[in-house]
Amino acid sequence: MPRSVNSVASRARRKKVMKQAKGYFGRRKNVWTVAKNAVDKAMLYAYRDRKTKKRNFRSLWITRINAAARINGMSYSQFMGKLKANEIELNRKVLADLAMNHPEAFKAIVEKVK
Repeated sequence: MPRSVNSVASRARRKKVMKQAKGYFGRRKNVWTVAKNAVDKAMLYAYRDRKTKKRNFRSLWITRINAAARINGMSYSQFMGKLKANEIELNRKVLADLAMNHPEAFKAIVEKVK
């Protein structure tokens, strides 16, 4: 019995990877073995950094809230503690946006929790 290989599917798989490697430098864009490794590594980085991005943004929001709270005479931890005690349910993203773009609204929140 002759050996059966599905060359259509194999070519489609290779073509998909080569399309993902488009724009890479040197042999990474046009040599199958190199491109496959480059794309695999890129996918790992993309997966990892989607998680890292969330951490980085939370850190940025906390820094901004802390700076705005200190301008209004409070530390970050005091401010967040009093927010929870007064049952004001604004998340860090919204608070950071208020602190940056609407300082008077942020000041009103600080005055309410004091």
